[in-house]
Amino acid sequence: MTRFISLNHFLTTLLFLTTFIAAAQDDTYEDGKSYILGGIDVTGLQSYNEQTVKTYTGLRVGQPIILPGEQISAVIKKLWGLELFSEIDIFITNIEENTVFLELNIIERPTLTNVKFYGVKKGKVEGLIKDTDLKKGKKITESLISNSKNYITNKYKKQGYLNADVTIATSKDTIEGNTQNMVVNVNKGDKVKIRDIIFEGNNQLTDKKLRKALKSTKQKKLGRFWKKSKYIQEDYEEDLSLLVDKFAENGYRDARVISDSIIKIDENNIDLKIKVEEGDKYYFGNIDFVGNTVYTDRQLNQVLGIKKGDTYNGVLLRERIADNSKPDPSDVTSLYQNNGYLFSTINPVEISAANDTIDFEIRIIEGKETFLDHVTVSGNDKTNDHVIYRELRTRPGQKYNKADIIRTIRELGQLGFFDAEQITPDVLNANPNEGTVDLAWNLVESGSSQIELQGGYGGGGFIGTLGLSFSNFSIQNLFKKEKYKPVPMGDGQTFALRLQASQTYRVYSLNFAEPWLGGKKPVRFNLSMSRTQQFAASFDTSGDIDIDKDQQFSITGITAGLAKRVQWPDDFFTISHSLSYQLYDFRNYNIGLFNFGDGKANSLAYTFGISRNATQGGRIFPRGGSNFEISAKFTPPWSVFSDKDYRSLQDRSAEIEDIASVNRTAAEQAELEEIDQERFRWLEYYKVKFKGDWYTTLVDKLVLRSNAEFGFLGNYNSAVGDVPFERFYVGGDGLGNFTLDGRDVVQLRGYDEQAITPYSEDGSVEGALIYNKFSLELRYPLTLKPSASIYGLAFLEAGNSFNNFQDFNPFELKRSAGVGLRIFMPAFGLLGIDFGYGFDEDLNPASAGQGPSGWQTHFIIGQQF
Repeated sequence: MTRFISLNHFLTTLLFLTTFIAAAQDDTYEDGKSYILGGIDVTGLQSYNEQTVKTYTGLRVGQPIILPGEQISAVIKKLWGLELFSEIDIFITNIEENTVFLELNIIERPTLTNVKFYGVKKGKVEGLIKDTDLKKGKKITESLISNSKNYITNKYKKQGYLNADVTIATSKDTIEGNTQNMVVNVNKGDKVKIRDIIFEGNNQLTDKKLRKALKSTKQKKLGRFWKKSKYIQEDYEEDLSLLVDKFAENGYRDARVISDSIIKIDENNIDLKIKVEEGDKYYFGNIDFVGNTVYTDRQLNQVLGIKKGDTYNGVLLRERIADNSKPDPSDVTSLYQNNGYLFSTINPVEISAANDTIDFEIRIIEGKETFLDHVTVSGNDKTNDHVIYRELRTRPGQKYNKADIIRTIRELGQLGFFDAEQITPDVLNANPNEGTVDLAWNLVESGSSQIELQGGYGGGGFIGTLGLSFSNFSIQNLFKKEKYKPVPMGDGQTFALRLQASQTYRVYSLNFAEPWLGGKKPVRFNLSMSRTQQFAASFDTSGDIDIDKDQQFSITGITAGLAKRVQWPDDFFTISHSLSYQLYDFRNYNIGLFNFGDGKANSLAYTFGISRNATQGGRIFPRGGSNFEISAKFTPPWSVFSDKDYRSLQDRSAEIEDIASVNRTAAEQAELEEIDQERFRWLEYYKVKFKGDWYTTLVDKLVLRSNAEFGFLGNYNSAVGDVPFERFYVGGDGLGNFTLDGRDVVQLRGYDEQAITPYSEDGSVEGALIYNKFSLELRYPLTLKPSASIYGLAFLEAGNSFNNFQDFNPFELKRSAGVGLRIFMPAFGLLGIDFGYGFDEDLNPASAGQGPSGWQTHFIIGQQF
């Protein structure tokens, strides 16, 4: 481009001098003489205003001007710099005594009207046009063409198309004047693969270890699917530095890459040849700390974790000083920053390298203790300030603490009111002399309310469901009309209402939770109420359903609970207590759980729970940490306080049940019902559950979720027996159902609903007393935007259920595997689909002898994350 401008400038100047010579022959021009500019005309313009160009030249009528001179050269250079013109000429049109008149003749560059891409998928064209700025009305310049060609070529080379070739051609548009069309031909070719990576000069580290050290540059290998063997120059150059680090990790401080080259095998394959020099192996010598007053040498050595005589490891030393790869590392820099010394600097310096031993000084400048001056929050358009401030562990006047900042990010993400991916704390106005900083929390609100609206056909009729869940509710504004947007929001409370109805049953449930009861401590209060009604139904010969509402079974329940975050063993732990009551009411309705169809059963239970939630990365897509919970639910042992002989009652019940129902007398049947009324008037049981989830980031955003679960339902008195409620139902998608009888519905994909649950002799599912389950799930996010978070998954699962400890075998498992997709939208909660393959036969007697369960499809709606 520079040569092109210089050539035009030269030609213009030559033409200008020729004009001067012609003028001199007429005795009207004197070389080097100063003239007064009498006027300047601009010719050749098509789209630009003449006065605009005159103004841009900086030449003014009446100003002195030397011909020829630097002023004219500067004008030409300035106009060329705009890259708007393809030709610029200046002529003397007239000289009157000491006054000169000039003409500036310009030819404008053509304008782009249309661009067409060949060799590119239609969906990619718009993105390329945007990236290269090849839009209509753009002036076509040499730099525009060159930059566009280079950008597109490099874009495909970064994707592994090393032989990508791009040509750009222009042609005159015959419809409009001084316009051109552009054609971009892209020939990507095939992706260039790395056939082999060859090392030379490595005597101590094997080729295998060195190839493994290359993070993104991999040679062809059968079975590798995560990292492809394509060649990308930028990644390769980064990997060469990792190669040197690999030597440094093993003591070879002086190792270096002497040379590297690409050997072309054919159009689609290359070899990489890397020559290294290892040097000698070194060991750590004395490590002395200099400048430390806050911590002793012993304390710093404990954190550093490197001893004299250890193999030299430059990477480890760097990480123990300051590890930037983790949000909460255990390094010396974090030790200081977690105690208020934000402005501290720690530098390791080699002070001697005798023979094979290197002595170090860790030089520390501690600086002043740093305190938070101002702490601000922005972006919370719906959530009230107090809901955020009570979660902040960074308050004005406190010491700066990096660990507190990281913990606050987690706590705000766990609320579910903000986009966890965009919670960013900015350190502002850092003042090392005063020892103060400001901290600004920038938040992005995400939807926190959900609606569930479903319709379907089942149980002989239409089933409709309406669910409303507000997880950032404000009950104090319930009667303030101006606060409805569309409902009172902003206080962090949860309010959920769910209605479900069909011809055969109705369900009503209401739940309210206040996470900070009283507003001063993290004590969660929860209140829930529910009622279920099930009606008797029968089908006539035509298939129509007949509902008898005089025959019904209902469950009415209420639960109140308190949960408090505690400080020991650490402040991730929560201890919870809840008290619940359920009334089971039978009206001429025998469901097979009891031997009576009329009567009531009561359940009064206390639940104690311990949980520890230390996940990282938000609720929707955790990337690290763990979450476990253990709970024990038990009722009073009513039979202990009763003077009834339950053993005799049980023996008498068994005696009557041995008589076939058709042979029983009315009195015997009435006695049997009365016995069950006595046994289950007040239900007595205890129930223990454990569930643990662990999240581990493997590579990039690929996360492994490991899960283990166990549950057991027992009784105090074998004469009373096991309760028919509160049981475990294993198999299927894991979604609850309308019964609300305290049952736990356990997900085991690849099998039908409840298919891994013991069946009674009559073929009905009776629920299990024991279950265990294990699962591994690989998750990868496709997008984590506030409007919709989407991730794919692949899973391995195994579990089973049993009716007693005698049959329980933790290794007797029903196995499955599959893939799935999850979509979280704030308004609708979690939606998903799983395709699972069951490798074993289920427990349904109807499936006996039919082999593996096979492929099953599961739809997930509103399930926990």
